[in-house]
Amino acid sequence: MVGEAFAYAKDGVWEKWNKWLMLIIATILLGIPLMGYVMKILRGEKPAPEVADWGTLFVDGIKYIIVAFIYAIPIIIIEFLVLGAAWMIMMSGDVTAMAGAIAGMLLGFVIMFILAIIIALFEMIGIVRLARTGSIGEAFNFSAILATIGKIGWVSYIIALIVFVVVAIIFGIIVAILMMIPILGLILYLCLIAPFALFAGRYLCQVYDSAGA
Repeated sequence: MVGEAFAYAKDGVWEKWNKWLMLIIATILLGIPLMGYVMKILRGEKPAPEVADWGTLFVDGIKYIIVAFIYAIPIIIIEFLVLGAAWMIMMSGDVTAMAGAIAGMLLGFVIMFILAIIIALFEMIGIVRLARTGSIGEAFNFSAILATIGKIGWVSYIIALIVFVVVAIIFGIIVAILMMIPILGLILYLCLIAPFALFAGRYLCQVYDSAGA
């Protein structure tokens, strides 16, 4: 799946300079139309579609952001509570309490990490359901999401997501290194975001379709 997704991204932009430029513009526009474009990929369009109908790209991108934000709410709440409580204790000046606050923060971050993993398992399938149905509500149809994961196989699904995370981390490291180069680094960053978005969209599409849904 990694190889197919990479080939999909390469064929989608390489020597298709006009499309690549449009995707860079979509990235600059707060990434909203780029996310809308990814929604087209998640619907199974192959080869990579043209960048057209910007109004629809914006609407789909906004839907994507709404769903992603709702899924992130539990993590945001825990982060707010953990950091807020820690800040209040730190301000008290009590050394013993401060030590406890640090321990509490570490525990809070562990809980956030575990919760983020659980949420990601549902969110990835939910996003594809959003793309294919156009309904925000279907992104939170947990019974249908669980049924899809069951068809994929929990072990296969988790391994697929781990592989994706590893690829994303490698990409992130490369981008971080490039960003150290003044001006040129930013240009390269903008050029690479779109191909990675194509890769991610196609990879997730394959994972979802492996359920036979």
